Amino acid sequence: QVQLVESGGGLVQAGGSRRLSCKSSVSLFSLSAMNWYRQAPGKQRELVARVTTGGTTDYADSVKGRITITRENVKNSVDLQMNSLKPEDTADYSCDVVFVGQNYWGQGTQVTVSS
Repeated sequence: QVQLVESGGGLVQAGGSRRLSCKSSVSLFSLSAMNWYRQAPGKQRELVARVTTGGTTDYADSVKGRITITRENVKNSVDLQMNSLKPEDTADYSCDVVFVGQNYWGQGTQVTVSS
């Protein structure tokens, strides 16, 4: 079983930056996929970014060039560096990992971008 704890959310002005962290209770090398999702009120959850064990990354078109996902192997965390934030980035951000074929989710962290 995997426990995930997200942190780093909060209130930020448009154009600002925020770094989210998802700390895993198991080594990242045990995980076959690591993803960050977000869900805004009244909207469906969407994939923001993902990184594979091999380091391949993928991003939603809406965040390309502004958000970077990184594996912090020493800390066992998957971080999301968000720059040039927009009000439409306001959402609850949560991480999802796959461990031995099963998905595990964190509790989420809220990011609110004010205009």
